[in-house]
Amino acid sequence: QVQLVESGGGLVQAGGSLRLSCAASVSIFSANVMAWYRQAPGKQRELVASITSRSSTDYADSVKGRFSISRDITKNALFLRMNSLKPEDTAVYYCFYKGQSITDDYWGQGTQVTVSS
Repeated sequence: QVQLVESGGGLVQAGGSLRLSCAASVSIFSANVMAWYRQAPGKQRELVASITSRSSTDYADSVKGRFSISRDITKNALFLRMNSLKPEDTAVYYCFYKGQSITDDYWGQGTQVTVSS
């Protein structure tokens, strides 16, 4: 069982920055993929950014050039640096861990990010 705890969300003005953190209860070295998803009210959960075990990253088009995903294997932590935030970035952000097994998927509880105009 993998537990994921997000932190770092909050209220910020448009144009501001936030850094989200996700602390994992296990080593993330063996994770196949880790990612950040978000879900805005009335919308489906969407992938924001991902990082593979080989440190290959991918981003949603809407956040490219503004967000940066990274991880610290020594601290079992995943991060999302968010710059130039826009009101449309407002959502609950979730940390995701995918292990080696097809059923080895885990989610955090989420952290709220609110961007005011």
